[in-house]
Amino acid sequence: MEAGHRNSRRNVYMIINHNLMAMNTHRQLGMNNTAGSKSLEKLSSGFRINRAGDDAAGLAISEKMRGQIRGLSQASRNAQDGISLIQTAEGALNETHAILQRMRELAVQSATDTNTAADRSKIQAEVDQLAKEITRISNTTEFNTRNLLAGGLKTIFHIGANQGQNVDSSIGAMDAFTLGVAGYQVGAGTFTAGNTGIAGASDFGAGLTAQTYSIDTVIATAADNGTLTATGGLQGGVGSFTGTYNGDSNQVLQIRIAAHSSGTATSIDYKLGDADWVTNHAVGDEIAGTGLTWTGSGTYTDDDVTYKATRGITTSLTAAVYSAQLIDGDGDNVGNAVTFGHSATSVVIGNANTGETMRISFTAGNVVTSGATDATQVITTTGSTAASIGANGEVSAKATVSAGINVSSQVAADTAITVINNALETVSAERAKLGAMQNRLEHTIANLDTSAENLQASESRIRDVDMAKEMMEFTKNSILQQAATAMLAQANQQPQTVLQLLR
Repeated sequence: MEAGHRNSRRNVYMIINHNLMAMNTHRQLGMNNTAGSKSLEKLSSGFRINRAGDDAAGLAISEKMRGQIRGLSQASRNAQDGISLIQTAEGALNETHAILQRMRELAVQSATDTNTAADRSKIQAEVDQLAKEITRISNTTEFNTRNLLAGGLKTIFHIGANQGQNVDSSIGAMDAFTLGVAGYQVGAGTFTAGNTGIAGASDFGAGLTAQTYSIDTVIATAADNGTLTATGGLQGGVGSFTGTYNGDSNQVLQIRIAAHSSGTATSIDYKLGDADWVTNHAVGDEIAGTGLTWTGSGTYTDDDVTYKATRGITTSLTAAVYSAQLIDGDGDNVGNAVTFGHSATSVVIGNANTGETMRISFTAGNVVTSGATDATQVITTTGSTAASIGANGEVSAKATVSAGINVSSQVAADTAITVINNALETVSAERAKLGAMQNRLEHTIANLDTSAENLQASESRIRDVDMAKEMMEFTKNSILQQAATAMLAQANQQPQTVLQLLR
């Protein structure tokens, strides 16, 4: 009996070291919780890859694409900023164009001699103001504090996501001086050296620079202008000779002997065209107002002028014709020499094609033969400069202008038309260049936006979460979490059975 009782007690004895089912259930619950957390993170962030552990290779590819996409987006904004810069410059040049057209109109108006000096002075005043406005536009047209029209602007538009993907552009100086429509305020000064008869200078051309200019004056030789020789016979005891002077007046000149001595004519009378006879004109005197001097003499064999006159007589008249040559500070001739007659009071000398001209006034009777420089004058300028550009491309000194292109005379205005035409062509070429660049940048923006859109779609497929698929995963993980929680409770109930035996 006792032995049997001991065997019965051994059969109900149980040893419990661990709860394997509960432990396994708890492990599965933890895994479900982790999976559910990841699904919740993906659903809340919208990304399939939130950390490198989610997809290391996919993360690397995605980040590279992101850099490309953001670079393309910024490049598109850069190109748009470039268009804004170009539009700012082109808008200013549009007004410059309008001003130049008005200046050209004024030059054409001044180039006709229906205008008086007073009229041209008013035209010149408007041209001066227009030139100042051109320079003001050049000095003040800015984009993000950068001057656009002063010259030296070289822009680099970065229009790609990677290094070196640039477009270069530049805008030339558009001030009045650079365009050639700025004039100089020049002091006439006082001529020195020699009895030149030159009184002063005026109507300076825009091409003159600040240096000393000389004026060389000479009396033209017979070969230069020719010598009039009048021949004929004495009529009725009075010498009368008729010829044509092709000099200053191109008029018929008549001469007759008024007095003689020992067979030599000592005095003449003369008239030009239909004018009255001028009597008792001595040999060697200038024929008043013509620049002509009687230099010859008629020789007779006896005192009977009437008789000997039938044998003929020859005398000559030489024209006092002058020339003036403008000479620069290096001693080089500026333009061609200008020839003028005795009756002239002023003449324009220099090179009209380049605008290096000045008008000189004089008393012709005082002009002397020189063969060398007779008159000098220092030509000084005020204002009218281009902007100074530093090594960094920034403006160190603004452009200045004190006067517009010279249109104060017929000659100057006629020359100014060509100069203004050249300025118009320069501005047109610059505007055309800017317009072409703007069109290019517009196409660039379209290309960049398309590339960014396509890359965005590709990157989205790598990194962005599939909401429907992930919601299914989240639902599954939620169900598994609930099931694992219930099973864990069941597994934890098994040890309780053993505990009941110990009560």
